[in-house]
Amino acid sequence: MSEYLVNIENERLSFFTPAGEVKALNDVSLHLGEGEVLGIVGESGSGKSVTAYSLMGLTAYPGRLIGGAMQFNGHQIEKMSEQELRKIRGNEISIIFQDPMTSLNPVYSIGNQIIEVIRLHTDKNKSQARERAIELLTLVGINEPEKRLKQYPHELSGGMRQRVMIAIALACEPKLLIADEPTTALDVTIQAQILELMMELKDKMGMAIIMITHDLGVVANMCDRIAVMYAGKVVEYGDSHDIFYNPSHEYTKGLIRSIPKLTEKDHSKLVPIEGSPVDMLNPPKGCPFAPRCGECMKICLREMPPYTDISDIHYSACWLLQKQEMEKQQAQKGEA
Repeated sequence: MSEYLVNIENERLSFFTPAGEVKALNDVSLHLGEGEVLGIVGESGSGKSVTAYSLMGLTAYPGRLIGGAMQFNGHQIEKMSEQELRKIRGNEISIIFQDPMTSLNPVYSIGNQIIEVIRLHTDKNKSQARERAIELLTLVGINEPEKRLKQYPHELSGGMRQRVMIAIALACEPKLLIADEPTTALDVTIQAQILELMMELKDKMGMAIIMITHDLGVVANMCDRIAVMYAGKVVEYGDSHDIFYNPSHEYTKGLIRSIPKLTEKDHSKLVPIEGSPVDMLNPPKGCPFAPRCGECMKICLREMPPYTDISDIHYSACWLLQKQEMEKQQAQKGEA
């Protein structure tokens, strides 16, 4: 039995399109304990959402898992049938999708949609499910919940719709909540409210959270661990302090440099990451970030770097770290 709630080992997943094989995930390994928060960070197309969806068995056609193992709460996900996966979706693992307006059905009332989920996954009758729906809306901070049950998605604001999505996700008190960029379409003050609400509910219910985002600022105060993804690979992994105060991969450093800072007195310009993401149909032989990296060496273009351990829980895939390790060893030999 794994000590982790989520244990993904060397996952490889590709989309087999008419144009060729898109290698979406390349040897992704992630671990998450009960009650912990893991942030998965990276730009669009880095493989963040694909990783999370595959954990729920929601890989869209023509995607296919071609290697690795995924374990969640004692379940071996890659060996489960669709019928078995349906039993754990909603009950043990839930997801908040990116855009609540497209995730909620516009022709059904809010009440209908929450009650349907509760009745599908529990043995509650209609009146009990309605009571539970009111309880959930109250829990996520929606006022006048009885009135809201009768309303339709278009009658609610973006923040209210996102709260409804959280209420639906929490209907069966899951062990793991996946939040796929849950604050993208919201303004800053509502973003802060939603993130605060998620942390409150995590503490109340003891659930683990996987937070998927392209915004490092969102995960700064929320996450116990952060995985930085680029081109379908985890390029750096560590706790929040490691990632923000001791970043070791050039891509992570680039992401941090591009965060606006209110403390800058000289009003210095943001430093963007030059270049474009790699073509996943024809990924490079070496480090995927090499073409955009200011510190690129010849070996970076030829070979994929191995992981270098910086501490027990902090590692990174970068040839610069390997070079530093070799120089350190040579210096120690010289001293001896």
